[in-house]
Amino acid sequence: MQTESESRAVAGPGAPQAVAPRAVGGLLGIFQPASRAAVMLTDPQEIAAKYRSWQKRVLVASIIGYATFYFVRKNLSIAMPYMEKDGIDKAHLGLFLTAHGLLYGVSKFGNGFLADRSSSRAFLTVGLIASALMNVLFGFSSAVLTMGIIWMLNGWFQGMGFPPCARLMANWFPPKQLATKFSIWNSSHCIGGGLILVLCSNLVYFGFGWRSCFFVPAGIALVCAVFIWFNTPDTPPSVGLPEVEGTHTAGTQEQSRAEFRAFVIERVFKNKYIWLVSIANFFVYTVRFAVLDWGPTMLMQAKHIEIRHAAWMVVTFEACGLMGALIGGRLTDRWLAGRAARMCLIYMILAGVSVLVFWKVPVKSELLTTAMLGAVGFFIYGPQCLLAVTAANLATKRAAGTAVGLTSIFGYASTVLSGWGLGRLVEDHGWDAAFRVLLIATILGTLLFAAAWPAKAHGYND
Repeated sequence: MQTESESRAVAGPGAPQAVAPRAVGGLLGIFQPASRAAVMLTDPQEIAAKYRSWQKRVLVASIIGYATFYFVRKNLSIAMPYMEKDGIDKAHLGLFLTAHGLLYGVSKFGNGFLADRSSSRAFLTVGLIASALMNVLFGFSSAVLTMGIIWMLNGWFQGMGFPPCARLMANWFPPKQLATKFSIWNSSHCIGGGLILVLCSNLVYFGFGWRSCFFVPAGIALVCAVFIWFNTPDTPPSVGLPEVEGTHTAGTQEQSRAEFRAFVIERVFKNKYIWLVSIANFFVYTVRFAVLDWGPTMLMQAKHIEIRHAAWMVVTFEACGLMGALIGGRLTDRWLAGRAARMCLIYMILAGVSVLVFWKVPVKSELLTTAMLGAVGFFIYGPQCLLAVTAANLATKRAAGTAVGLTSIFGYASTVLSGWGLGRLVEDHGWDAAFRVLLIATILGTLLFAAAWPAKAHGYND
């Protein structure tokens, strides 16, 4: 039977724990990583049971948390056609997307380095609250310059969402399970992206105006921030459990900055395969964001589909992407022994074929159009999920946030092309030119994943 102290040790992130001296005081002190619990469990059966319980809780809380980040980021895509009617042209809307994406990518990288040595709970909560506040300010704004600055700032706070989630996944799940579990967690992208499209399309359809697309999601995000704070632990030792398998421990207060910096340089910046999949991420996200950001506009203007139907088509793109990521993650662990870069190559080839079919095959049926768009989503979300798994496993859990942050810089640099670039291209040359760019992106991504074929499954014990 558990003693009272043992029960407290595994009660949750708010339970009393052994307190280590904080390196940072005041408000910044909340970002300090949780210290080891006062009582560590030793009974194998009890450890296994508690691990299963906490892993489920971590997975559910991080899925809900990151899905909510999408509520205060991808809401812009539904508002865009109506903002055009208020005098904001495609070039300016594309600049919003590009500026946001660039700062978001830089933020994910910078915050990735910080998240590896910080509290995941604090990063998620603070980032979501700040992003919700930016949405409120955006909804009240009318000047193009002001709106652009606010959306850029939103990009920075959005970058506080993914790195702590990557850190949580790498700390709570062993390398041999990470592709499968990460693909399940990756459903947060599709859940958040899909639900916000449905919510916002109905808000504007029923006459609440495009500004409601920012106010309502901001309120939801604030509520979810409270949920994250009370349901997200930090590392297994912080709740009385041993580390997951792997020789490298997670970053903690005991680890010196010099040691951590040297480890990151060796594992991340000197690893050619992490660089290859990072550059490939540019082309993966070019395709993904082209559909997510411009999909409703493209379907309305090029296919003459009403906003609610267009929104559901993009939701199907997300739903099929969820299935593609789940299947890809399972196949990676089961048939490729965790070598996720190889599955990325297979998926990217098929994504290129799907883009070509969606572009060139003439159909008048909305159902067939939706199916073809869904195929693009199915195959593009495989590498979108698995290249992060590749980077996290190669860097080990100790530097997972930094490695995934590096891939994100390239992913969100793609908004120069998928945001402003496509906006100008469509203005001047129409949607066919945009599809040519997307097809070329899949070809270049395929070549990079082919170069990463020899990458190991992970960076432990080598």
